Amino acid sequence: MIPSVLHAPAPGWTAEADVIVVGSGIAGLVAALRCRPHGRVLLVTKALLDAGSTRWAQGGIAAALAADDSPEEHLADTLTAGVGICDEDAVRALVTEGPDAVRGLIDLGTAFDRAADGGIALTREGGHHRRRIAHAGGDATGAEISRALRAELKDSGVDVIEHALVLDLLKDAAGRAAGITLHVMGEGQPNGVGAVRARAVVLATGGLGQVFSATTNPEVSTGDGVALALRAGAEAADLEFVQFHPTVLYLGTGATGQQPLISEAVRGEGAHLVDDAGERFMTGRHELAELAPRDVVAKGITTRMHETGAPCMFLDARHFGAAMWESRFPTILAACRHHGIDPVTERIPIVPAAHYASGGIRTDLHGRTAVPGLYACGEAACTGVHGANRLASNSLLEGLVFANRIAAALHTDLPSAPSAASDEPATSAPAAATAEAGPAAAVAGTGAASTAGEGWLLPAGSRGEIQRIMTSHVGVLRSADGLERAVRELDGLRGDAEPGVAAWEATNLYTVASAIAAAAHRREETRGSHWREDFPERADGAWRGHLVTRLTGNVLTTTYEPLEGKRS
Repeated sequence: MIPSVLHAPAPGWTAEADVIVVGSGIAGLVAALRCRPHGRVLLVTKALLDAGSTRWAQGGIAAALAADDSPEEHLADTLTAGVGICDEDAVRALVTEGPDAVRGLIDLGTAFDRAADGGIALTREGGHHRRRIAHAGGDATGAEISRALRAELKDSGVDVIEHALVLDLLKDAAGRAAGITLHVMGEGQPNGVGAVRARAVVLATGGLGQVFSATTNPEVSTGDGVALALRAGAEAADLEFVQFHPTVLYLGTGATGQQPLISEAVRGEGAHLVDDAGERFMTGRHELAELAPRDVVAKGITTRMHETGAPCMFLDARHFGAAMWESRFPTILAACRHHGIDPVTERIPIVPAAHYASGGIRTDLHGRTAVPGLYACGEAACTGVHGANRLASNSLLEGLVFANRIAAALHTDLPSAPSAASDEPATSAPAAATAEAGPAAAVAGTGAASTAGEGWLLPAGSRGEIQRIMTSHVGVLRSADGLERAVRELDGLRGDAEPGVAAWEATNLYTVASAIAAAAHRREETRGSHWREDFPERADGAWRGHLVTRLTGNVLTTTYEPLEGKRS
């Protein structure tokens, strides 16, 4: 049973805006800045403005900026990485609008690294056949982009509330998004639960990596946007495709929480993946070897670990030398040395870890969800760009391009005046779920139907149990037995905790974990970042399509939609 609202106190204060943007990564910051012509913009962020995933992005942002590159080549690489289920129109929008969008970042003051001729220095990462990754500060691209956007935000007129966890969506009588409820905590002002009414709400809440024990995601990445959207009646898609980054610094068996990322750009510059004996095991597995798409490399590493019984593999970049490490990868060098590894003289121990959600809140090409007035962009969204596996460094670009597209759509989408909204959060209507055989059927997810509007919370301590279940059974390698156990164990979690940030986050994690496990169990094939040991082959005839998740009453349902039946 999934709560259809978060149990929370009634709002003790109210405010108004024209557009609310939730999240302060690249998608949220750009959306807030671009929406200024639409009236008063309020940006709400869960911690500080720079606490999201964007500042941790090391590698860079992909765009066809080089003279020998083209959007068509970028499109081809993206479609290949997405293993047959990308929305080609969405990818085309990404790659054709991407170069100008990156130039727009430069106009806002983003200082990308420069080549000797003064042009933007470009590198290559996995899945790309061209050097098209722009980077900054060597390996601090996200931090530099975030800095530039936050500087622009400072005097922009955008109102900001930090330390605020968004709880649920408010709707008007016609079912249109009309605001949010939120809880302001810690240093934030004003304190406590409140309601903000608005003409449109944009969710840019980032990822959900904290459903796993070990992830590259920051602590705030608890899937809040996806959970809120499902409770509000929006759809989620492709949730089974959670990308595990191949090269995360191995900190020992049992390491949990946010783990240090070793950027794909290290391999792009010539580092090799080797086992304990020093053998390059990716050679022969794929034509691009270490620069194969991430799902291929993650599977190669995991397979080699199983073959050798080793707890990790290694990244060997000793041939870079000290000067290159210090100039090109200073952040990674410092992180490794902090943990007792010197990449200049030692191989770096690595393992895959949860990194990026290719799926999320389902949108059209302008960020619109199934709920009028509710939009989504960035990692929280499923625009159709990534398919079954995100191409390296397309994430920052997607957040940038589709935030711009939402702002453009609002010129015609916004109602002339704020809707009258109840301060009661929106809930999905109750309905019985069906359980039929065959991939085209709607199938019951977790729980049994009950009255809409039921709100309850898992205790804070459930977070660790959710992470254990997901890591044990819904990780890189998946099977029917493990996935059935994950669904069963998640469904067995119950609670009646008092309202509070930890309980709200645990309940959001429970919602998205249940949805991921149900979708992963449903997809009986191996495709992209979804790897089924019991179905090791891709099955285009039966599974070239999307699993769409909805919350109906208190029941998650997962429906298969063949690609040709997909919305425009």
